[in-house]
Parts: sequence; C-alpha cells; structure tokens
Amino acid sequence: MTAPFTDAFEAHRPRLFGLAYRMLGSAADAEDTVQDAYLRYRRADTADIEHPGAWLAKVVTNLCLTRLTSARARRESYVGTWLPEPVVTSDGALGPLESAERRDDVSMALMILLERLTPTERAVYVLREAFGYGHREIAGVLDIGEANCRQLYRRAVSRVAVPEGRFEPSPERREELVSSFVAAARDGDLAGLEKLLAADVTWWSDGGGKVRAALRPIEGREKVVRFLAGIAQRFPAATGFSVVEVNGGKALAAWAGELLFGVVTFAFRDGLITEVHAVTNPEKLEFARRRLARLQEIHEDCHITRGLRGPG
Repeated sequence: MTAPFTDAFEAHRPRLFGLAYRMLGSAADAEDTVQDAYLRYRRADTADIEHPGAWLAKVVTNLCLTRLTSARARRESYVGTWLPEPVVTSDGALGPLESAERRDDVSMALMILLERLTPTERAVYVLREAFGYGHREIAGVLDIGEANCRQLYRRAVSRVAVPEGRFEPSPERREELVSSFVAAARDGDLAGLEKLLAADVTWWSDGGGKVRAALRPIEGREKVVRFLAGIAQRFPAATGFSVVEVNGGKALAAWAGELLFGVVTFAFRDGLITEVHAVTNPEKLEFARRRLARLQEIHEDCHITRGLRGPG
C-alpha cells in the first residue's frame, strides 16, 4: 500500500474510533475494530475505493455489528453490572465536543441507554445522531431499505428517550456538583455528599469480578451514603481524587499513588446527582489510564518549555 493511502487511513482513524466506541461501549474493542479495518483496507484494491472515509465507516460499522452479537452473550455472564468503558475526552479522543449536544452524545448516561437497542438500531442511531448521516446513506452502509432505516431510527429514538418534565442543570451547575462531590470525598464529608444526592439516587458499580464492588445497584440516598461510608474505610492509604473530563463531562478519578483504580461519572436532574456510575474493573480503566498519563506528559513538557523560555 502506498503512503498516500496509509495517510488517508490515519486521517480517518479518530473518526473511526469514535464510531466504534459509540457502537461498542468499549475503548479496547474499538481500538481492535479500527485495527481490523486497517488490515482490510491494506488488503483491498484501493483503486476501487473512491471515498475511503465512507468505505471505512461501512467496514467499521459492520465489524461492530458482528462484535455486538458476541458481546451480548459475554455480558450475560459478566460478574455484576456491566458499564461502558470510560473514555477521557479532554484530548479529543471522541472528536470535537464543542456543544452541550455533542457532549451528551457520548455521555455515560446515553451510552448505557444505547445498550437497550438491537445492534442494527444502535448503528442507525449512532450514524444518524453522532455523524449526521442521512437515511439513504445509512441504508447503504447497512444494506437495508431506506424505509426500514427510518423505522429503525424512530424505534431507537423512542427507546433511548429521556422522560420529559425533568430539569437538567446547566453545564456550570454540573461541574459545580462534581467538584463538590470530589471535595467532599477528599475530606470524608458524608454530610456534604448527602446534600448533593437526589432522594432516589442510584449507584452502579462495575468491578467485573476483578476487584471488590457492589454486584447490584444501590438505590436511595440513605443507602448510597451508607455504602460510601463503608468503602471509604477500605480506600488505600495514599488515595487521592481529581476531576477529569470523561465522556464529555466532569468525572471523579480515584488514585492510589499513581495507580488509577476508579472512574466515577454522574447523571443529574433538578440540580442534584441522580445516577452514579463507578468503573473499577482494571481492564476497563487501562485506556483512561494511558490517556491521562499522556496528558500529564504533555502538561509537563509544556511546563518545561515555558521554563526554558523564561517569564514574559
């Protein structure tokens, strides 16, 4: 394969990763899928590929559909609650998220809702909502009729719809709630944590059987606070907490020294926290750990460069 075609693939890689992650809910599987697409691209007769981006999107989408079929069986035997893998997005891993709508498109809350859809419904929804494909284009990607595509889209939208009449706090309020949660966690302030939680808050944990975690959702403010009081006693001695951007929103990162051992994301309603999703499965934290380490390296390099340049 000539360099121009390889360069063309690399130019599409971030978009393909974003597509695969939205389809699969797993950064590790998304990376593998994109690599599989690259291998197919290398073997293809590129002279017949007029539009590499469209060709690759179709390949990735169909690879994801195959993976989703086998993933469903694996998740049925998963230990405890299965949650999507958290992805650090402050470095553009899932594309530009310049608007609230774009950030909501990759939120953990929506990624969980997408699990309600059939693989084909999910493909239609993701291509339409996240990538702006028309129904005719989607029908071509999935090799289905346009009328069927429209029906699948309507069904998908209805299945992931959020109940109306619920006030969503502003981005500023969301950030304030997460920052307050992190500060209260640092201080062991259970009363402060309780004030941030809605009465019907639910806490989900995903340890995947690899680490100790609640196997079932914990429902209700009092039970969640008692749960937090219990796990606080088990934190490693050098535990620290920080605010990071995950799936388009602010999240809590839990550290034992330099080891990332948990990422916690939140959903909100009426100015309070209504859902908490805690991922502690080490395998699901590897991608986030690598991205955060890379961001730290970039920060340190910039700091050194500024120091070499001197003030002003």
